[in-house]
Amino acid sequence: MTGFDAAEVRRLRTEEQLSVREIRARTGLGRNRIPELLRGVPAPARTRRPRAKDDLRAEAVALRSTGQSVPEIARRLEVSRSTAYLWVRHLPLTRNREEELERRRAHSKVMTDARWAAHRAARDRAQAETHALAARVVGQLDERDLLLLGAAIYWCEGTKSKPWRRDDHVQFVNSDPGLLSLFLRFLEACGVDRAVPTYRVSIHETADPDAAAEWWSTELGVPLERFRRASLKKHNPTTARLNTGDGYRGCLVINVPRSRELYWRIEGMIAELFRSAAHTFVGGCGPSA
Repeated sequence: MTGFDAAEVRRLRTEEQLSVREIRARTGLGRNRIPELLRGVPAPARTRRPRAKDDLRAEAVALRSTGQSVPEIARRLEVSRSTAYLWVRHLPLTRNREEELERRRAHSKVMTDARWAAHRAARDRAQAETHALAARVVGQLDERDLLLLGAAIYWCEGTKSKPWRRDDHVQFVNSDPGLLSLFLRFLEACGVDRAVPTYRVSIHETADPDAAAEWWSTELGVPLERFRRASLKKHNPTTARLNTGDGYRGCLVINVPRSRELYWRIEGMIAELFRSAAHTFVGGCGPSA
């Protein structure tokens, strides 16, 4: 095709606003040749396929011109923030507008906190009253209470024998000082003084095991000389752990030596607890028809 013909194709596009199909019909050129000659020449608006979100995009631009932030635009148009940002990124807010939006967000947070303050206060009062009522139910623990509670928490958190691996000895692991204290009371009710077991801290290697051992010794009233070398857990830098900082003291492992018979006692109490609970449940259903 001559240079004049190429110019004619571009003229048909720019002046007469013809589509590729219409130019082919006018000139007889092949399908692939015309796009090559029209490279860089925008298609006429009437030939463009409308986009489903063109109206939303225009509305986003209009909202941005009034000073709306990207999150506000996304919320109002019910689109993602990333989509809203792509639509209006060519219209950045002025610094004064950004500061104004920040002030508005801060004010909104203050107002929200104020609205919920009364609700939180009422909730905290109700919680405190429920705690007080529940505490009165507990009362003073006697030896039977300690035996049943201790057996139950051991069966939840303690080391247990398996049919394929008999290991009848008492070892209890936990990180809750209250639960550990209750278990030590259980041991005392069974005739095991706090100076009899050995203790071991299980903690991540990034923490201070010696400081943790001293804390557990003081907190539970157990002799520090009964502590064995700590078990250190390898640190995984890709894991975002929340149990860090000064309040992290790992878990405490309580191991009772020569405790096979004590383990059997726990097994017996648990078996009876299960049997009694099942019997009570069946009895509560009333006589069978």
